[in-house]
Amino acid sequence: MPVMRKTRCVVLISGRGTNLSAILSAAAAPDYPAEIVAVISNKTDATGLLLAQEAGIATEVVPSQGVSDREIYDQALLAAIDRYQPELVILAGFMRILTPGFVAQYAGRMINIHPSLLPSFTGMHTHQRAIDAGVHVHGCSVHFVTAELDHGPMIAQAAVPVYADDDAAKLAARVLKEEHRIYPEAVRWFAEGRLKVVGQRVLLTDEPAVPNVLIVPNPG
Repeated sequence: MPVMRKTRCVVLISGRGTNLSAILSAAAAPDYPAEIVAVISNKTDATGLLLAQEAGIATEVVPSQGVSDREIYDQALLAAIDRYQPELVILAGFMRILTPGFVAQYAGRMINIHPSLLPSFTGMHTHQRAIDAGVHVHGCSVHFVTAELDHGPMIAQAAVPVYADDDAAKLAARVLKEEHRIYPEAVRWFAEGRLKVVGQRVLLTDEPAVPNVLIVPNPG
């Protein structure tokens, strides 16, 4: 039986790596079409690095502390990523704003997950802002990365209810479960070549494989 060729992925993190963990769990399945070849962080104390090391995955740190020039930092980060020759770059809680030049290097092959139903609540503190705005539905979005922060063609979204007694922590926990569910599937769809970008829309070549995702790509 021929060996499946898997899409090479590099994951960028800054912290706990919970989405990294979800992707690694999915990637452990023999039929998962993507493999994580390296995990890179801008912080030496990112606990997600330990997850990668325990899984036998290469790790690197490109420290951002004390580097005020974003262009210089991004060139160092780009060099680290390119050593692993990835076909997909996955941002999983990577807490830096990337320069347009960096984004251009990976146009169409870099994705991010954001804890809101974009284009609402870009940036930080999304859960509290959703509560303060009085919305009844909140969620998360996986999107291709463009030079505009938290924008770019959307691959998948999942929605959760916002309850009257929610605080930011309760709502964040509910959203995080959905992040862990849809991000590995978005990586799968990319690796399977099922995503087609038409303008700002992402089309899926057939029906999505994730049950109960309330908002999904349009079938192509």
